[in-house]
Amino acid sequence: MTIDLKDAGSGGAGGAGVPTDPERRRGAGPRGPGRGPGSAITGRILRWISWLIIVAGAFVILRALPIGSALDLLQSRVAALGPWGPLVFGAAYCIAAVLFVPGSAMTLAAGAIFGLGVGMVTVSLASTAAAGVSFLIARYVARERVARIAQTHRTFGAIDRAIGEGGWRIIALLRLSPAVPFSIGNYLYGLTPVRFWPYLIASWIAMLPGTLLYVYLGVAGRAAVGSGGGPAAGDPWQTVLLVAGLAATVVVTVYITRLARRALKESALNTIVADAPAPGSTGSHRAVTARLLVIAVAVAVLAACAHVNRARLGNLFGPPRVVMQEAHADAGGTAAFDHSALDALLRARVDPEGFVDYDGLRSDTMALDAYIESLAKAEPESLGRDERLALLINAYNAFTLRLILDHMPVDSIRDIPGGQRWDARRWRLSGATVSLNEIEHELIRPRFAEPRIHFALVCAAVGCPPLRREAYTGARLEAQLADQTRIVHTSPRWFTLDAARGEVGLTALYDWYRGDFEQQGAPVLAYVARHVPDLAALIAEDRAPRVRFLDYDWRLNSTANRATAAGP
Repeated sequence: MTIDLKDAGSGGAGGAGVPTDPERRRGAGPRGPGRGPGSAITGRILRWISWLIIVAGAFVILRALPIGSALDLLQSRVAALGPWGPLVFGAAYCIAAVLFVPGSAMTLAAGAIFGLGVGMVTVSLASTAAAGVSFLIARYVARERVARIAQTHRTFGAIDRAIGEGGWRIIALLRLSPAVPFSIGNYLYGLTPVRFWPYLIASWIAMLPGTLLYVYLGVAGRAAVGSGGGPAAGDPWQTVLLVAGLAATVVVTVYITRLARRALKESALNTIVADAPAPGSTGSHRAVTARLLVIAVAVAVLAACAHVNRARLGNLFGPPRVVMQEAHADAGGTAAFDHSALDALLRARVDPEGFVDYDGLRSDTMALDAYIESLAKAEPESLGRDERLALLINAYNAFTLRLILDHMPVDSIRDIPGGQRWDARRWRLSGATVSLNEIEHELIRPRFAEPRIHFALVCAAVGCPPLRREAYTGARLEAQLADQTRIVHTSPRWFTLDAARGEVGLTALYDWYRGDFEQQGAPVLAYVARHVPDLAALIAEDRAPRVRFLDYDWRLNSTANRATAAGP
């Protein structure tokens, strides 16, 4: 049964208070005050300026936000679900659409996470499922409530009559044209006489162009932010193809949309389509201009704040991105710092697999504190490049050991309150008071072009590379870093390779610090292949496996957890 809302409000074509098409073309009705030609031109200029400010501000905000890191984090979470990832994402998409959450953001995310093929299939099926669920809710579960909402929708009377005449064809045209928002339309169409299966099939087919466009935008956005995994990563020709494909998709989608609007104008919906306000605008031009100006000012303010706080925003979804470069390559110091006290502690309290006897280390706190006190008096100016780096690595690891002892018993370093953990500025090093994060992200990463430090800095977790049973020294630093790299790429705790399934599992360090490894001139997978001959052979055979980041085990790297950790 169809609810007849021909006379509801002013939505019906030819209804009371709605001028006919000839009247609209003649501009029936008096002009509002101040709406002369000059005022109209001024308003149009202000709207254009507002849109330019909004677009430019959005660009600045997106550049300041760590979008690439956020996508990497989201992708790693989804990848951890394996084949269930697209299903979980699709279910969340369907639920969000049923609850009137705009699907555009999730469609973009699908392209960024899954790529064009899987993203397209996931969104297409999820959006069609949402359209079907909402339709059935309106028709059989909440019909009266949806009908009350429909009475306030100025276009529904005409939509109802048009669908009564054209059936699924009008549904398809409405899906191709943005005349009716997706989520609202799903419910409104449930009140019309169209049958369910023709409605669902027409919706699925007609939504494909728009879905393709948004998914493609997500793919292009992923490549643009340089977060890895994008189809354009590391290949300028792929970038050209991506841009060309995106442009073609936009042109085709716009062309199809215009054809749909033209067809709708020739149907019973000619009135609402011909004179429908621009998407997102209601009321008078003056009101639209005022709203755009307010939005433009707000976006400009947010953009300015984002630009000023860009460094802080960069830490939202992981470690800050830095440019690794050699700041001490020409350091002429010949002195060597004495790490013998730390060396003795590590040999006594760390087992061959890198697990720490923290209970035993408690009895050696005086020796550990004596070494930490010596770090406060270190003079890096007298040290060469490798000696400086060895000093910083040892300092980070020694301070971390002391941090765990200060908060024992703990099951994980993350059990320590955030303000007392990596950001706590409590450690004395070379006359300055620093935090663990400052040592890593300010004293090491921007000053040494050495991504292997991520295999040497140990954050007291099982998922970290093993703590060596010896202190790092300038004389042996290259050999020690090479050995740490070998360990990381030969243990299932940090690396797996399944050639039959075409999958490689990497430590999450490669995800979090992707930029550090890619600064060596190759994508992450190519960097890993330098240390894994079997992986290099697969890549040479054009059989590069897909990457899965392994779960990071944050349990304490204590000897008590050795038995349940993956073997080294």
